[in-house]
Amino acid sequence: MNIDSYSERHHIEEMMQENQIVQGNSIDLIKSVQCNSVHLILSDIPYGIGAEDWDVLHNNTNTAFLGSSPAQKSAGAIFKKRGKPINGWSEADRAIPREYQEWCAKWASEWYRVLKPGANVFIFAGRRLAHRCVCAMEDAGFNLKDNLAWLRTRAPHRAQRLSVVYQRRGDTASAKEWEGWRVGNLRPVFEPILWFTKPYKIGTTLADNALQHGVGAYNEKAFLRYVDEPENIIRAGLSTAEGKFHPTQKSVRLMQALIELTTRQDQLVLDPFAGSGSTLVAAKNLDRRYLGFEAVPEFVEICRKRLLLNLLTD
Repeated sequence: MNIDSYSERHHIEEMMQENQIVQGNSIDLIKSVQCNSVHLILSDIPYGIGAEDWDVLHNNTNTAFLGSSPAQKSAGAIFKKRGKPINGWSEADRAIPREYQEWCAKWASEWYRVLKPGANVFIFAGRRLAHRCVCAMEDAGFNLKDNLAWLRTRAPHRAQRLSVVYQRRGDTASAKEWEGWRVGNLRPVFEPILWFTKPYKIGTTLADNALQHGVGAYNEKAFLRYVDEPENIIRAGLSTAEGKFHPTQKSVRLMQALIELTTRQDQLVLDPFAGSGSTLVAAKNLDRRYLGFEAVPEFVEICRKRLLLNLLTD
């Protein structure tokens, strides 16, 4: 082995050390994680709906995408940027769901490889394209165990009143006729959490797998510290101390509930799309080992500060 290749391998090994966040493309970084070494993957993946530049996962052909109109600017943060409507702006936009599934397929097989048999995956996926993520994960070999419902305590309502549109056009008759109607969605208080498992050895049981690999069952007693009943609905919001570290931030308490549900102390939690680090902070709070990947330098720095200062200890 020459010096260059040795140095490169040593650098990769250093990057993959546990209890840290690594900056870079997770699709590349995860290839250096050992097979069958991870006890849980918990990640708030990009939804592919154009929330920010990093969330554009399709071949965008419209220069207005992610721009902002004068009306949006006056509306404030709720309408910060212009997304792409469900109907699209061209026939090419109809390919967005398929392109999102293809993007998920780029990393799903690597997630399968690094997980221990019987281990769990929790994915926060947008309501619009979650089914495409499910298809990619199933094609990679995962079983879809359940769909959890995360109920947020607050959610902005982005539906424009149709009567106002007509009023701006000077069409008072139509404005009166369509009073009470809106353009957009209902208030998005629900988000799905996709729960997958990696198959364990055929001919054995989950009880056998728990003894061999330490995963497969769920800890109802621990979960009840976060919920009233052991059901697949979780109600949680951001605490006042958490602030706004990320545009799609999830609460540490929510992540802790999922980590305690499926792992034990000192087991390894991986977040390939770590963002500002809520998963890693939660894992640290619960004495789990953790490893995260994040491409955006700004979020990496925020995550490192949160881990260093341990600001959130619910």
